[in-house]
Amino acid sequence: MDEEADPDNLNVNSVLAQEFSELLQVLSSQSPAILLKLCQIMPSDARRNINMDPSSCSAAAVTEHIKVMLEYFRVANHADCCNFLQSMCILCEGIPMRLESRLMSVAGYANNVSENSSPCGTDGKSSSAPSEQQLIKRPRIDHWEQYIAAVMRLLQRRWERLSERLVREVQPENVWVRLRTANRGRDRPDQTPGSADKGGRTPELDGDYGYMDSRVTLETFLQGCAGKVTVLVGQAGSGKTLLMSCLGQQWAHGLGPIPSSYLFVLQEFRQLNVLSHPLSLSELLFRHYLPLEGSNDEKRAIVDYLLSNPEQSCWVLDGYEEFHSKLTRQEVQRELLDPEQPLPVADLISGLLNRHLLPGCTVVVTCRARDVMDFEGILDKVGQLQGWDCHEIKEYVDNFFQIKGHSANKAVGVQAADLLLSSRHLLAMSSLPALCNICCICLEHLLLKGGNPRGTQIPEETGSERRRKAREKEEKGVQIAGGGRGEEDIMMDGTNGRGQMPSTQAQIPSTLTQVYLTILGAFLSRDPNTRGGNDEPKTTPQSVVCELSQLAWKGLEDSKILFMEKDISQDVLEFSIRTGLLAQVELRREDGIIVNSYRFIHLTIQEFLAALRIMTSTDVSDMQLKKRFSLRTRWTTKSDQRTVFTDSLHLYVCGLASPHCTPDLVQLARTSGGTGGQSWVQKRQTLVLKLLKNFCHSNTLTGPKILDLCHCVQESQDNQLAKQVVGTRPTLELRNITLLRNDIDALAFVVNSVGDNGIGLDFGACSMELECLDVLPSCQFIHYLSFRSRKYGDKFAEKLSSILPKFTTLKKLEFCGASLTTTGAASLASALQNCPNITEINLSDNNLKDQGIKHIADIFTKQPRLVLVRLGQNNSSLEAVDYLIGKMSSCLNIQHLNAEYDHTLAHIHLLNQTWSKPKMQKLAKSLARCTALSTVGTIVWHCWSEWKFCLCIRLCVWCVCVCVCVCDLLRCLYFLLPQFMLAATYVVPFFVSDIILTSSTFLSISLSSNCLGNTGLKKLLDILPCLSNIQEINASNNGIGTEGVVMLAGALCSHNNLTQIHISLGEIEQVILKFSPDERINNSSLMPSDTTQICGRLIQCRSHFELDLSHSSLPDEAIENLVKVLPKMASLQRLNVSHSITSTAGALMLVRCLTVSQRVKSVEITLTHCSLNGENLERLLEILQQGPQLSDLDLSSNQLEDEGVKRFLDSLHKLNITSYVNLSNNGLSQQGLLDVASTLCTCNNVSGVEVSLGAEERCLIWFTQCEGHLLIKVSQVVQCLFNYWLVHRFKNNLLQSAWIEDFVKLLNSSQRGFSVSIEERWIRSEEAVSLVCRCLDLSSNIHTIRVHHTTLHLSLMKSTELTSVSLVDCAVEGYQLASMKSIISRCPLLTELDFSHNSLGVEGAEFLCSVLPSLPNLTCLSIVSKEACVTVVEKLSEALLQAAGIQCLNLSGHVISDTALCTICLFFSSLSHCEWSAAAGLELVTALQVCVSLEGLCLDSLQLNAESSVCLGQALRNINSIRSLKLNKLVTAMGPSEANGVLDLLAAMEGLIRMEEIELESWRMADRGIEQLTRLLPLWTELRKISLSKNLISDQSGDKLLEALKSCSHLEELHKSNTHSYFLLTFITLVRLVLMFMFFSSISENRIGYEGSVSLSKAITCMKNLTKIYLTSIGTSELCAVAASLAHCPLIQDVGLGWNNCGDNVAVELARVMPLCQKLNRIDLESNTVSVFGAEALVRALQSCPALQLIRLWRNKVSPSEAQRLSLRDRRLNFSFT
Repeated sequence: MDEEADPDNLNVNSVLAQEFSELLQVLSSQSPAILLKLCQIMPSDARRNINMDPSSCSAAAVTEHIKVMLEYFRVANHADCCNFLQSMCILCEGIPMRLESRLMSVAGYANNVSENSSPCGTDGKSSSAPSEQQLIKRPRIDHWEQYIAAVMRLLQRRWERLSERLVREVQPENVWVRLRTANRGRDRPDQTPGSADKGGRTPELDGDYGYMDSRVTLETFLQGCAGKVTVLVGQAGSGKTLLMSCLGQQWAHGLGPIPSSYLFVLQEFRQLNVLSHPLSLSELLFRHYLPLEGSNDEKRAIVDYLLSNPEQSCWVLDGYEEFHSKLTRQEVQRELLDPEQPLPVADLISGLLNRHLLPGCTVVVTCRARDVMDFEGILDKVGQLQGWDCHEIKEYVDNFFQIKGHSANKAVGVQAADLLLSSRHLLAMSSLPALCNICCICLEHLLLKGGNPRGTQIPEETGSERRRKAREKEEKGVQIAGGGRGEEDIMMDGTNGRGQMPSTQAQIPSTLTQVYLTILGAFLSRDPNTRGGNDEPKTTPQSVVCELSQLAWKGLEDSKILFMEKDISQDVLEFSIRTGLLAQVELRREDGIIVNSYRFIHLTIQEFLAALRIMTSTDVSDMQLKKRFSLRTRWTTKSDQRTVFTDSLHLYVCGLASPHCTPDLVQLARTSGGTGGQSWVQKRQTLVLKLLKNFCHSNTLTGPKILDLCHCVQESQDNQLAKQVVGTRPTLELRNITLLRNDIDALAFVVNSVGDNGIGLDFGACSMELECLDVLPSCQFIHYLSFRSRKYGDKFAEKLSSILPKFTTLKKLEFCGASLTTTGAASLASALQNCPNITEINLSDNNLKDQGIKHIADIFTKQPRLVLVRLGQNNSSLEAVDYLIGKMSSCLNIQHLNAEYDHTLAHIHLLNQTWSKPKMQKLAKSLARCTALSTVGTIVWHCWSEWKFCLCIRLCVWCVCVCVCVCDLLRCLYFLLPQFMLAATYVVPFFVSDIILTSSTFLSISLSSNCLGNTGLKKLLDILPCLSNIQEINASNNGIGTEGVVMLAGALCSHNNLTQIHISLGEIEQVILKFSPDERINNSSLMPSDTTQICGRLIQCRSHFELDLSHSSLPDEAIENLVKVLPKMASLQRLNVSHSITSTAGALMLVRCLTVSQRVKSVEITLTHCSLNGENLERLLEILQQGPQLSDLDLSSNQLEDEGVKRFLDSLHKLNITSYVNLSNNGLSQQGLLDVASTLCTCNNVSGVEVSLGAEERCLIWFTQCEGHLLIKVSQVVQCLFNYWLVHRFKNNLLQSAWIEDFVKLLNSSQRGFSVSIEERWIRSEEAVSLVCRCLDLSSNIHTIRVHHTTLHLSLMKSTELTSVSLVDCAVEGYQLASMKSIISRCPLLTELDFSHNSLGVEGAEFLCSVLPSLPNLTCLSIVSKEACVTVVEKLSEALLQAAGIQCLNLSGHVISDTALCTICLFFSSLSHCEWSAAAGLELVTALQVCVSLEGLCLDSLQLNAESSVCLGQALRNINSIRSLKLNKLVTAMGPSEANGVLDLLAAMEGLIRMEEIELESWRMADRGIEQLTRLLPLWTELRKISLSKNLISDQSGDKLLEALKSCSHLEELHKSNTHSYFLLTFITLVRLVLMFMFFSSISENRIGYEGSVSLSKAITCMKNLTKIYLTSIGTSELCAVAASLAHCPLIQDVGLGWNNCGDNVAVELARVMPLCQKLNRIDLESNTVSVFGAEALVRALQSCPALQLIRLWRNKVSPSEAQRLSLRDRRLNFSFT
């Protein structure tokens, strides 16, 4: 308590003396005018030397004068001192309330001042303060103190109500808070009050709150919160509300961190939700917090004081997660809010938090962790409530069972505590106080009431209860206990004082869902009215659960957790209150009246009851379930939708899908009045498992969602699902999340299903307590463990060491990027000795130092299987390296040490070492003893640093010494290493030859980043003949100039084995020499400063070569020199000057030279940014018409505009162009676009046009050389008799309907065939239907018309009829199709209608019924649905009886009733993902037996039992006409007879000799099934596509299958993902030998490794017809050879290389290949390690690839700013997720 003064006991002068320093501080902050008034109270002679004017004296002088004034009144008489203090309280601002109250108490009112006071002032008259101010300020303080006293009484009553039934005393000093980093805006000032404002309270802690490991008590955490915004984070049930009430109670008693002189305002957000109308600050206080019965003047006085002293108020805002509104973000510089102006409550709260209302007040907010982001930039301190540990839980359980006073309770409490601590679910729940109370009630039920957790959880209904339902309900009142937020009554005794029965043995269920079923049964049995007595209860447990589950589900749907009495029947409400399932909550309405509301005792109870509703009631549709069923992520973002719930609903739904819960669900389903009973419950359980299965197969789940999936699968207790989770994930990656014991337990359930195949666990930056490691060994079959985070130090390593030997299958351990020191390394080394299967150890990027590395090296000889050890970046010296090499010399199995993995060589990296001759000689001797070493990979020489400072004097001495050392070392290694690589830095020209000539067997030499210059380069070129095995020399970044380039050109002519030189002297200097006798010569990016000299040397070259001068910025003079020398370069095969010509004159000069040369056969011309005007364009066209064949012509980014483009198009038919013309970015308008279209109708060799006038203007014209080839392609599609076909593509040109109609009219007059695609955002819904109708009215030549999403597709042929109309996924509704009825009725030759993925409804079905009779030739009808709908199919089935010609009917996604199926089953050929009952499925496959003419059948995901499987086999035997059969994911529902079912179905396919396409994914075929399939393949001679993904193909059966595939000579497409790597390697060999005509291959998610990628690259070179290849996640980043092989695939269109950790080398190789693949339109490189360097290479290559539409680069090593910059250069680079 603050010290209070009694005016009768204290002298006023002594009080002034005690508060002297604080009074001095207050007066120092006042204005000169106030100081002058106070000074005038002194006599004139006393103030003669006092000057309070700061303009005439310094601040220090003013402070000294104030001290003089205070000293005077300290010794003045009583009356003068009182007069001074009274005047000071009235005149001064910012006096702390504690100080002001004390001064006024001892000084009294001004009119009580003694009349005998000494005269003051110069005139001798009393100069007391104005009486008006005296009469205002003193009452204002009195009203303030009276209101504070009333608030104290309010909070004390609240606490008394809440603490009536506490099991354990609330002690903030024993509540632990973990500190989190607060993100406060930079511009928001810290308004923490000074020491004077704190009133002498406990000062703020000096601790650093930025570290997550900081843990303090709640009392300590709240100290120093004055004037700040403090956020306390906690889970639902962690006790936030109770703790805030305790904080208020402490304040009311003068305790705690909040001074008792403050106004303590405790507001709950759930109460604020009631306030729907704007209100002022005064109304918030006096109407909705604590109503004040005083006058308006009293209220005004309190508010005035609050506004004058905002720092003397503390606002506690509890439960932000319940707030329906969202806080508004306000700028710091905004003016203060007007407290008298009515505002929405959200704005009032936002004003408090943003310091625009009551700036300087203290604010404490409680919320959930995910809500903290709403306070970003405005909070000062953040703390997270920690859960109870085992000791606290045990203490609570003991108290729970002891407070009843029975002697037997102590033993029961011990038994309950032991039982709770042994149950992982109860233990995890009990870390939250509210759930700990619930667990105690459950244990009481099990131990004292004889509950049976394994039996039926919900008591069955008796006969008397059923009879009782017929009676009329009686009215009975019930006393409802109040207080709290339900779940926050965390320490209440829930026993209601009942007697106990003898304890019995009890067991806790194995899943969380079953635990909640037991808890529900425990609460239902607590009703005292159901035990004893003759009166029958009004309600039964079943009926209560049904109504409560309905209430819970409704609340979940409406985001509602508070319910009014009208929402619940009286009987159920009374029952729920008696049993404790519902708790009462008081709410103050807007009119001030207090009413009762109710909530479930915890949010998880509400979510569990809602899950029961989902699983037992037909009121909840499948769509509602799917909407609610999603995995939870623990990562929070600003875009996340706020919710008050705990996101546990899906977990309980999964648990209820377990067969163990079926009896209880069936019982509830019957009670709720459902008609389905057991069959309906099982159907709902099947749906849940199906949804889970979809998540199991997803490859886009993040770590948190994978962990949540593990929890869901564990709840379902489905081992098959667990296998599917790990089946596609060889390693489970968990990143940056907090892991608990139950998380590890869920991982163990899933991981242990993998069996001997093994799995890896990768923990990256995950926070976990050491106790989690105790549970980790329950994960069996672990072959790979990885821990990456600075959070993991020696203590963590020591704990890990204690469990490592338990992982008997562990092969690879990573503990890198951590905080490991020598101590931790010793622990790990000791444990690793007991891991006999360990092969790889990675401890890089720690702080082991030499001693730690020695600990690890000591285990080398004790681990015979150890192959790879990584110890880099450990702050070690050369001594540790020598020790490692010494250990390697006696350990032959170590092949890789501290190096990147290589498949053939062993490496040692000796980086950044300080060398001397003795050290080098010692190292050489050690390496000579290391017989297992094959290559010294990268040796970086760093010598003494003195040479930098003595460059002229000691350079030669230093170089000789180092050179001798290096040469000695290399000679020593020469006898050991026949071929090796060398990289040297800090090498000067003088010793280049000495070092290299030590051995002539170098494979590669890297001399980059030295200072060789032209002199060193000459020495290097002189010794080239001595390097017999050299493959590559890198001399980049050596200061080589033009003279060096000339020397390189000469070397190219004089050395036959030198085949490639890459030179770039731009920002990144690059000089690379490559030696290979079979390669072409290619000089890249030469600087043009001395073109004549360089090219003059190249004239002497006798071998064929290519000259690449692209991106070189060639001026006109350089081009002129180049033109002169070109005719003399007889060996030149190809010249590339793209993106190098800077002027139009230079371009024309070079083009003319090339056109007159007889040797030039083909020219690629790029003339961008040349400002071509009319005259230059005419000259260019004249030259091109006389020249040779043009491969492609790029005139983009010029100034042609409509007129120039039209002029060019008029001459287009005279140009011999074979590939394309690029006219992009030339300022085309819509009129110009129409000119392009109309002109090109007469150009016979044009094959396509692509135009876009959007953000990235594109205009591409494509040509074809071979009309016959094009004719074949067209004839395969539409059986066209025309000789050519023109394709137009218009994308986002802001075209309106009128333009499109004019264009259709234009095309209608042409004799050619056209294919047109027009994409505009407005082509949707009714506009799409209208556009289709208009086009069909305007043109009689439309053959097919289709709208897909927002794109209109037209194909036109002269004198043809309309055959196909499609409106797919374009938001069309059924009633909008009415306008098409007359048009479609006029098209009797129509063969196809497709209205898929729209919302047809009953109106759409009626439309189809009206038009189908008028379409006798209709053979294909598709109405795939996004949402399940029964009525559409039932309505449509009536019309299908009149459409006998339909051969293909696609109703995927619909719910097909048994009635509808009877009618339409004869027409089915596509049944993908339809829904029907088991009986309907049997009827379907039975009906298929008479469909003898079917050519295509799709039964994906069809649920078969044994009987329907036999029927399907018989149907396949009867249908010999099938060409396409899709049975993906079919037999997974067969159960134990799955293997026999597979064999029977395969045997039934023997007669399907016309098979062209078959898909059998996820059949899980083993050897017998594959053997049966191999007997069928030779019969399918026309087979073009086969999909066998996710089958169990062994090595032996794989050989037989591949041998059978050799007979399928027409095979074009093979899907084989998730397959054994041996099979893939053999398959690749088969491709090279036989399957050269394949055009599609997918082997994603197969771990083919480096060897497989090399074999695959060789196979690709044989696949000339390959159009698509997907190599996602294939287990190797070495894909350069694969990328290079694509140059042999001229038809390639789509390449997928995502999720392979590919680097820049792959991107650069792709950039080289891209211009050679003219049809390539998409490359997927997502989730790799491409940096800006690789992305830049792709951008440059894109300039030569107009057809390429997209390169995906999401999740690569490119920063957001660089990604934005690159995207602006070319928008085809996509760095986003979508």
